[in-house]
Amino acid sequence: MNWPRLQAEIGTQTWFCDPSSPWQKGTVENTNRRARRWLPRKRDIRSMTDQDIKDISDRLNNTPRKCLGWKTPTEVFREKMMEEMR
Repeated sequence: MNWPRLQAEIGTQTWFCDPSSPWQKGTVENTNRRARRWLPRKRDIRSMTDQDIKDISDRLNNTPRKCLGWKTPTEVFREKMMEEMR
C-alpha cells in the first residue's frame, strides 16, 4: 500500500485500527452495516450497473448522521468545499 505517499501529498495523518478491534472504527462499521442493506454478501456486484452503484452511494451520502449533527455527508462535504473556496 502506498499510504505514506498519500499522507504526504494530501497533508493529513492516517490511522489504522488494530486487527479485530471494531470499536476503533465505529463510522466504518456503521457505514458497512448501512451498505449491507443494498449489498448483501451474496449479491454479485459484477452484475450491477454503474447506475446501481451510484444509487446506493447517493442513498448513503444523503442519509443524516448523528455523528454529523444530523446533517448528511453530502451537506458536510459541500460546506467544507465552500469553506475552502473562501
